[in-house]
Amino acid sequence: MNVITVNVGQGALAIVRHNKEAIIVDSRIPPSADTTVAFVKQMFSTSLKDHRVKGLILTGFDDDHADVVGTAIVLQKYRHDWVMYPQYYKDTEEAKLVFSLIDAQDKTRRGSTNPLKRIPVRLDKLSSRKLPDLSTSFDCELFSPHVEDMSSSNNCSIVLKLTGIGPTGFSYLVTGDTETERWQSIAQFFGAALKSHVLAAAHHGSINGVHPPSLLHIEPHTVLISAGVDNQYGHPDPAAVKVYKRVAKYVYSTNMQGGVSFLTQPGTTEITTTLIPN
Repeated sequence: MNVITVNVGQGALAIVRHNKEAIIVDSRIPPSADTTVAFVKQMFSTSLKDHRVKGLILTGFDDDHADVVGTAIVLQKYRHDWVMYPQYYKDTEEAKLVFSLIDAQDKTRRGSTNPLKRIPVRLDKLSSRKLPDLSTSFDCELFSPHVEDMSSSNNCSIVLKLTGIGPTGFSYLVTGDTETERWQSIAQFFGAALKSHVLAAAHHGSINGVHPPSLLHIEPHTVLISAGVDNQYGHPDPAAVKVYKRVAKYVYSTNMQGGVSFLTQPGTTEITTTLIPN
């Protein structure tokens, strides 16, 4: 199993691969004028050429996670089996555009041998937080969103653990933009079930996404932060990085060294992360 955290600037895109299957998490593509666009598209081509894309997880509908261009590329090029997204409590312009793409792909593939399955998730609508039959290579366990804490677009984010099945698999916790008040409920209800080898830092390393009790339950070996170089929000927050370094052995951010991507995978004795320059 391995995770590729792609440097997309101020946004999120990860490719999780295991046993020739892949799941794409979020779909940010840099603006067309950005010099990293060609690099991101090349990362798609090289990292997925020998893998069957099973699904796309959109952790939220803000454009730094559900980018219209990126979503179109994934839907049309890889024709994956399913798309997962939170049951969002209000409409946004970006959500409308992304849903129009999903609707079009759904219509095109309806009645074919490879229809697109839509998976809107909300814990209070599910009988179990385990999501079966999405992949033969991954187990999927959902921790958020829940209607009681859907107070903002950030707190509607999907929090989900992907665990590779078999001896070379590990657990990777997807967190979107989930903020502290939602983490309080997640920690209260799920506790040690959150434990994961690798954590995608919430909200691009914002201090608003850091909740120490949750981190103590997660016990990450490695924390991966997706944040743009010189971004206007100051992500990742130095205070957040300091907290992450107290609970994890390794912390990496895509805005390091002028912008890098990461390959995180099992090593000889522990999980290792290799930096991939643009």
